Amino acid sequence: MDIAVVGAGYVGLSVALLLARHHTVHVVDINPMRVAAINARTPYFSDAEMRDCLVHCDELGLSIQATQDPVVAYLHARYVIVAVPTNFDPDRNNFDTGALESAVGAIRAVNNEAWIVIRSTVPIGYTEALAKRRSDERILVSPEFLREGHALLDNLHPSRVIVGTATDNGKARANAHSFAQILAAEATADEQLPTEHPMLMVCTAREAESIKLFSNTYLALRVAFFNELDTFCEANGLDTGTVIRGTVADTRIGNYYDNPSFGYGGYCLPKDTKQLLSSYRDIPQDLIGAVVASNHTRKRFIVDEVFARVQALRGRDEAQPIVGVYRLTMKQGSDNFRESSIIDVISGLRERGVTIRIYEPLIGSDHFMDCPVEQDLPTFKRRCTIILANRWADELSSCRDKVYTRDLFHRD
Repeated sequence: MDIAVVGAGYVGLSVALLLARHHTVHVVDINPMRVAAINARTPYFSDAEMRDCLVHCDELGLSIQATQDPVVAYLHARYVIVAVPTNFDPDRNNFDTGALESAVGAIRAVNNEAWIVIRSTVPIGYTEALAKRRSDERILVSPEFLREGHALLDNLHPSRVIVGTATDNGKARANAHSFAQILAAEATADEQLPTEHPMLMVCTAREAESIKLFSNTYLALRVAFFNELDTFCEANGLDTGTVIRGTVADTRIGNYYDNPSFGYGGYCLPKDTKQLLSSYRDIPQDLIGAVVASNHTRKRFIVDEVFARVQALRGRDEAQPIVGVYRLTMKQGSDNFRESSIIDVISGLRERGVTIRIYEPLIGSDHFMDCPVEQDLPTFKRRCTIILANRWADELSSCRDKVYTRDLFHRD
């Protein structure tokens, strides 16, 4: 069938490549460079599987084209998947859904019969409210659960496929089941990529939206827990690795998502935890707010720890210590540093007058946040007195004695 995907970011392009194996897919994006890149089969993300799939999609028989023409994309589409950004607006204490609403309006200007599937993360109750406001019963919501840097792989091997209906009628439920089965069929269609059949769930839109936000908030909670464990150990002279290994040996806790960091970050966890917290309003809660607050506390602790080291060096040497920041991305294999925890650490150190240099090959300019950017790694390592690394990399081995990191297990 014909399927359109609005938004050529990680979420949109990964699901487009997935569905293009057995369907005709048009990708719509406002960025002409992304449209041109898709049509030229030129990757623009660091996601290894997605890059390889786009480069070889013609050889693989994938039917995918990108366009900026809504008529070409939407006119014959059975499903239109909307995967546009919904950034958290602190002034409104809510997601900014403006781009999503514009996309829905553009779809309906061309095609009133297509089923719109919201893949963007939205506030709880948003899909239902949108459907009522537009008197539109053909709107579904299907949240994604993708890891940054492995978006296509996670589409091929989903833990679950969730589709929520905005209206309680048989036609909506039937199409929700159909769409869930389409995603599941693509996930299990390739014998070269064996996978267990994912759990399929059709529920209300509010339930689907809640599953997404509670899932990400639990992940953030887990990060925050082990970060606070690490803070306690650092303050009391304990070996964090020993305490974590002994703690997670309990199978009820589990040895996963337990590696300390400078704080949770990336595009999803910071905004999704804030959105869930705002959804509570008059509902009693302590834990969700604590997850959000804990991340700020952790980053302040990292700033304090690094500043103490700077002060100690200032007392020994007349030269001004230089703190180097190794990479702005949250983890290896990513090219995204939106909401990266190191950004707030840099801000905190600069407020205390610390001299900072940054090594980030993804930055084309020679300054970032008014800090000089060094493109040559050996020069960066030589010039810096302390090097901050949210995530360890083997190329830092030659200056290990300079590196401050909380990445104890060199993973995640």
